[in-house]
This record gives sequence, C-alpha cells and structure tokens, in this order.
Amino acid sequence: MIPSRYLSWAMPATILVLLVLASLSLMIGDMALSPVRLWQGLLRQEEMATIVVWQIRVPRMIVAMLVGAALSASGLVMQAYFRNSLASPGLLGVSSGGAAGAVVVLACGLTAYSLWVLPLAAVAGAFVATLAVIALARHGTGTERLLLAGIALNALLGAVTSFVLSRQTAVFNRQTQILYWLLGGLEDRTWEHVLMAAPIVLAAALLWPLGRPMDLLSLGAAEAQSLGVDVRALRRRLLALSTVLTAVATAVAGTVGFVGLIVPHVLRLLVGPEHRRLVPLSLLGGAAFVLACDLLTRCVGDIRLGIVTALVGGPFFLWLLRRQA
Repeated sequence: MIPSRYLSWAMPATILVLLVLASLSLMIGDMALSPVRLWQGLLRQEEMATIVVWQIRVPRMIVAMLVGAALSASGLVMQAYFRNSLASPGLLGVSSGGAAGAVVVLACGLTAYSLWVLPLAAVAGAFVATLAVIALARHGTGTERLLLAGIALNALLGAVTSFVLSRQTAVFNRQTQILYWLLGGLEDRTWEHVLMAAPIVLAAALLWPLGRPMDLLSLGAAEAQSLGVDVRALRRRLLALSTVLTAVATAVAGTVGFVGLIVPHVLRLLVGPEHRRLVPLSLLGGAAFVLACDLLTRCVGDIRLGIVTALVGGPFFLWLLRRQA
C-alpha cells in the first residue's frame, strides 16, 4: 500500500497517466501523427489530420475510456457487494447475457437494419440475465444464492452462445462477426458508439456518492444496518448500477474480460479499502487500462482487445489466487 503521505498524489498521478495514454491513442495508428500534426488535427488546421483525429481516433478513445471506466467501476461494486476482492462483473451472468443477446441478433442478420440493433440486444440480454439471476435466487439480494444462480446462468448462456455460433458455419460472414464481437474490440467506433456509451457517465455519477455506504457494507450487513444503512436498498442499487455499467460496456465493445477484476483490486492494494477514494480512481484507472490495452492491439496488429485483457488478466488472477492461498 502507498504510504499515507503519498495518497494525495494518487489522483493526479492517475490523471497524468490517462492524459499520456489518451495522447498516444490519438497519435498511434495506421497513419502515425506527430505531435505537431495531432495539434493541427485537433484545431482542424489540416484536412487529413482532422479527419483521422475527429472521425476515427477521438470516438475510439472516448469509447475505450468509457468502457474501461464502466467495467472497472462495475468490478469495484461487485467486490463491495460480495465482500470479496476477487469478485468481477461477470459473476452474475451480465456479460454472458449481453453476449447471448448480441450473438442472436448477429446470427439472425438483424444488424443490417440499424447500428443500434446490436447494442440494444446486448443491453436487453444483460438485463434479462440479471433479472433471471434474481428470480432464481428467489430472495433477490442474498449473496450466496445470487452467486450460485449466476454460476448456473453463466453456464447456460455460454451454451446458448456456443450453440448459435455452431449453427453459423454455413454463413461465414456472420460467424466472423460473432467471433470478432465475442473477442471484444474498439475498431470502427464512431460518434454513435459514443452516444450509446453515454449512460455510463450517468451510472458513474450515481455511484460516486455511494462510497461511504459501501465502506459500511464491507463491515458486514448487520454492522452496516446498525449504522443506519438500508442494506437491502443499497444492494439493489449496487446491483442495478453494476448491471447498467457492464451491459453498456459490453454493448459497445463486445466481451472484454478481467478489467473489473484487475483494476479495482490493484487500486485497493495501493490506496486501501476506502471506497470514496476507490470509486473515482477505479473510473480513471479502468479508462487508462483499456486505453493501454487498445494501444497494444494497434502496435501488435490483428489482435483483439478481449485477447489482450485476458492475456494480462489470466496470469494476474492466478497470482492473486496463489497470493491468497
């Protein structure tokens, strides 16, 4: 953990890292831009640089930051909800539900009608999955029942997704679309995708004031209740916010794993368990992490974002298990 005298530097340092990564994100690509040309593009002083910056890279950068912030914040919420630092947004089947919804519309060819069909289907699938988990758990907010229901639903939705994919062998283009979406990515993001991701900003704003109640919840449900927290209402709110954050992120970027596990866990190790500090840092840290991973996909070439986050997150998760053994 960072010594207490340095904790005040955590936020400025994270913002600085994010700004550096954002600048690199605007400069690096098939057409590299020097700092001078980047500035000319931002000021619309050169036509080609302006097109590259404002039509291609700025929307992609914004979507990457919003997706990273959403997944990281959702992971933080799940860790507070289950009082387990190894919890992640995928525990309750939200990501699997979003993937299943998207895969169905891709398989049916419905995405040809509108750009909005895919994200709307993904969001709908994610919310249906959450409602199904709550229904299966019966009592709605009991953590043990929710966890078991989430595991079962994840397996079921994974089977549905695999079945739909296996039936697409005769339609190569659709199969490729499904695979690319399941592996996650930020290619060809537009200002419409930025608009699709806008609910993340609202959900993050609603999460911000819940830092103190989440601190109390980490003490235990009974202790939090005795200190004036309506635990049932808080858990419902946390579950709803986590669902919105994960659903919208999945809708605009596909399946991107491990962000919600890695970022909040590392930040908790660095700055401690206080959620009033962790919430804004998780939002910024998640944005920086996904931006860094997206930059890596551009530098390496022809590799999906979900693969990069899994290559980073898989070994990290195994290290955490070994560390806590």
